[in-house]
Amino acid sequence: MTEYLITFNDEWVPDQTAEEVREKGTAARAVVEEMLAEGVLIFSNGGLDRSTALCGVELVDGEPVFTDGPYVETKEHLGGFAVVNVPDDEAARYWAGRLATVLDWPQEVHRFRGPGLARRDGSGKK
Repeated sequence: MTEYLITFNDEWVPDQTAEEVREKGTAARAVVEEMLAEGVLIFSNGGLDRSTALCGVELVDGEPVFTDGPYVETKEHLGGFAVVNVPDDEAARYWAGRLATVLDWPQEVHRFRGPGLARRDGSGKK
């Protein structure tokens, strides 16, 4: 099994009415429930918006320097994501396609280089 990040950029989401947001939230939660039932979902967030950016951090002279929000020149913001553990690229594309269909905005799929380390216990086993 391979872990994938399915994400969308906040800039890709057209303006939505409150009713559209509710409907799409309900539809997306149904896909998340499907992912849970299939045993492929590792983690999903409830969606982000650009006002939630806490800070940016970069290394300056060997020390981390924190600034308000993301980089000033950044125009794109992470809008939401799901991490899935599926057999192959085709399965990751399937779930991204399901989300793109119910939300009606683009999704992007990234393959992680290796297994997630955050889920490992002290023995090094998942």
